[in-house]
Amino acid sequence: MSAVYINSVACISAQDTLNENFFENLQPQNSVQLLKAIEPNYKEFIPPAASRRMSKTVKMSSVASKYALQEAGIENPDAIIVGTGMGCSQDSEKFLKNVIDNNEEFLTPTFFIQSTHNTVSGQIALGLQCHSYNFTYVNTSSSLEFSMLDAKLQINDGEAENVLVGSTDEQTDRTMELYKLNNTIKEEKNLPVDFLNSNSEGVIWGEGSSFFVLGKEKTESSYAQLKDIQIINKLELAESQQFVEDFLAKNNLKNDEIDAVILGFSGDAKSDVYYTNAMDLFKNSSLLYYKHLSGEFNTASGFSTFMACHILKNQEIPEVMKINSVKKEEVKNILLYNHLGGNDHSLVLLGKA
Repeated sequence: MSAVYINSVACISAQDTLNENFFENLQPQNSVQLLKAIEPNYKEFIPPAASRRMSKTVKMSSVASKYALQEAGIENPDAIIVGTGMGCSQDSEKFLKNVIDNNEEFLTPTFFIQSTHNTVSGQIALGLQCHSYNFTYVNTSSSLEFSMLDAKLQINDGEAENVLVGSTDEQTDRTMELYKLNNTIKEEKNLPVDFLNSNSEGVIWGEGSSFFVLGKEKTESSYAQLKDIQIINKLELAESQQFVEDFLAKNNLKNDEIDAVILGFSGDAKSDVYYTNAMDLFKNSSLLYYKHLSGEFNTASGFSTFMACHILKNQEIPEVMKINSVKKEEVKNILLYNHLGGNDHSLVLLGKA
């Protein structure tokens, strides 16, 4: 498969990533259980009447997708593909609450209609009046990777030239309560957390929305080449190094040719061992982490992809992301490794555009 170019990026996250100077103002967060996204003033982008009917994830995605399309100079993409782990859980919760409160009678269908996972891609298409291929992937922590793989195949097969790809997830009160009860979210007694040397289970949970325009042709504003993606659902710890090495061999790369590796350390002692294991393969690469900036969530890899694109374009690595002190003269290849709780492992290879 030939390379596909990432021609624009936009991200709404726990960092002020819509601000042009966000690179210098990255603030690590290690002492809260939940990391909220910094939201824009939606009135500037969405009519207030429409905004009131939209859940947080739809609003974040509408704005991030507008930024991405604007930067790429595209009015109507050839396809819209969105990855989400939890979908529109805010509206799902509202609908289920209505079912209970009204004894399953006289229910308005609005919350149910808006609670489906593909609401996000549908709302973006409605706003753009885009009648092209529209698809949503719900594959927990590899939802974005499946979306990008689909977009890459569409472009390589000549089905599309420019594809809008996004990832989005929101926090909701009841779901966060349940995550605290089953120890998915760290207990307060284990805060603040040392993301790289944690000895407790659980994570700091975040949220956010990241959008990218993938194109067949390189442009003046191109950030990176999307070279390859590998996804596996289950992986034993003993197999993790082989998983990475096979992926590099498939792309004719040696370990030393990877200039930077972005690992998804989440502070969960039980599952972070996969990253510690993978680190041993890259003694001569810049090792980076990011979930102390974004929090952990199903599509947190959207934030790491966004950061990787900026690193490749600007040839600059933020100090706050560094695990080691290795510094390459030029960043040509970045490997992203992510999973959620030890499941759904993904590798993404990005190259300099």
